[in-house]
Amino acid sequence: MNKRTEHYRKNKRNKLHVQKIRGNILRNDSNAEALEAWIIELRREFHRYPELSFEEYDTQKRILKILGELGIEARKIADTGVLASIRGTLPGPCIALRSDTDGLQVQEELTERNSGYISKNDGVMHACGHDGHMAMLFGAARLFQENRNFPGEVRLIFQPAEEIPPGGSERVIAEGGLEGVDAVMGMHIFTNHESGSVGIRPGPYMASTNRFEISLIGKGGHISKPESCIDPVRMATDFMSSLYPALKKQLEPDKYIIGVGRIQGGAQFNRIPDTVEILGSYRTFDRETTDIIDRMIKGCLEEVVKRYAKPGEEFSGFPDYELDILHGYPVLVNDPVFTDAVHLNLQENFPELTIYPEIEKTFAAEDFASYLQKVPGVFISLGTRNPEKKILEVNHSCTFDIDEDILITGTEIFYIVSLDFLKTPEKYLNSQSYFSPEPLRKSLKTDR
Repeated sequence: MNKRTEHYRKNKRNKLHVQKIRGNILRNDSNAEALEAWIIELRREFHRYPELSFEEYDTQKRILKILGELGIEARKIADTGVLASIRGTLPGPCIALRSDTDGLQVQEELTERNSGYISKNDGVMHACGHDGHMAMLFGAARLFQENRNFPGEVRLIFQPAEEIPPGGSERVIAEGGLEGVDAVMGMHIFTNHESGSVGIRPGPYMASTNRFEISLIGKGGHISKPESCIDPVRMATDFMSSLYPALKKQLEPDKYIIGVGRIQGGAQFNRIPDTVEILGSYRTFDRETTDIIDRMIKGCLEEVVKRYAKPGEEFSGFPDYELDILHGYPVLVNDPVFTDAVHLNLQENFPELTIYPEIEKTFAAEDFASYLQKVPGVFISLGTRNPEKKILEVNHSCTFDIDEDILITGTEIFYIVSLDFLKTPEKYLNSQSYFSPEPLRKSLKTDR
């Protein structure tokens, strides 16, 4: 049994109930309780006033105000984001810590827990933990600002628009947010594992996102004269019936996931429509699988068009299709050496923390992946599931909530790992690049 597995099993056996986890720095700090109360209040304030992607103007003002009160220099970036910097007293490397800031278009429901901080912005909710991410990043910022005796620089990225591709990370990068940065670290709150636990995974961890939009073009007419028409509804049915078995035959089920969110066409009960629109998405963990799915979608469309072709001048140019594939977030790939160094750090400094050292890959996606294409780093999953507090709902649920006991844990993880990196970067960076990024393909559009 290796050390990482032994540590995980021991902690899982001993953790009969969820407890508040503190690391070696804050465990005996007399100011820890005041810091935690401040972080929790920040989280609740952000939760009350969520804003949608690239509309986070009030959130941006709130972030700049808090940073100003802490005496931290900052500037706007990516329209509604904020970039800040804390410099130590000695020269050294630079690590970037990132939080997303946007909410979701979700109407929050009142629960027995959230009456004091339920969203005041109708139809918008922090249903994915971004309020907690901001609060934890502020907690780490306060610790660094109050203890400046460290080498190098801590870069704070409050990034807008994580929820909607192409996301805010590329804007942050394009506007110089990673200039001079040697490593990057992010964290996400999830209910797929318990409070008092973290999950990490070297290498590919989160999937790429890919969106496809198809227009099947038939020839409309009265339903009593099908011989004079080409029915795009039947074309859509045949396309769907052929695509799924073809993918199943070609690819292992753990390599991809695909689904259709909308099929739309027609307006009248007795008329065959002219077109049917199909909107869907798929996710993969590597470029090869993405390319295979791209080709198979196009191949199935070609077969359907051939199958429904009819002779005669009146059918010239029919049927046909248009295909637009948008490649969104890339695969999120944690640098293996950096991730292993983080794992050892957590074992040493958080003896009560349950660590999942090779948490399962997930088909969820994150635009943090774009940062990891530029510099080495890690994206950590912070568990918040707590049956005792009835915190069970998955992210994006209208009753999603956070076990606020984890916020001080996440804050200290940000702080301790970053501080160790700044003092001993060689432990984290002495690796060959695991992931060789290719230029991100934005769109594959086909008009026949």
